[in-house]
Amino acid sequence: MVDTNRIQGAAEEVIGRVQDGAGGLLGDTASQAKGKARAAAGQAQGAYGEALDTVRDLAADQPLLALGVATVLGFIIGAIFARR
Repeated sequence: MVDTNRIQGAAEEVIGRVQDGAGGLLGDTASQAKGKARAAAGQAQGAYGEALDTVRDLAADQPLLALGVATVLGFIIGAIFARR
């Protein structure tokens, strides 16, 4: 299953690369920096979507393992916040 974050991330990455390239051709360093930042944000969004797909697949294939991992993470997070 393809997550919308992966699609949007890929689109943002392409737009950022085009913006970076156009800024380089025009000598506009501000546009280049914005393009690089947009491309990096797109990569991050795509990686987030891929991680979500992996978690969904794990939960579907091995629900008991997913439940165990969620329980342990919940316990750790609860212990961290209880100490504050």
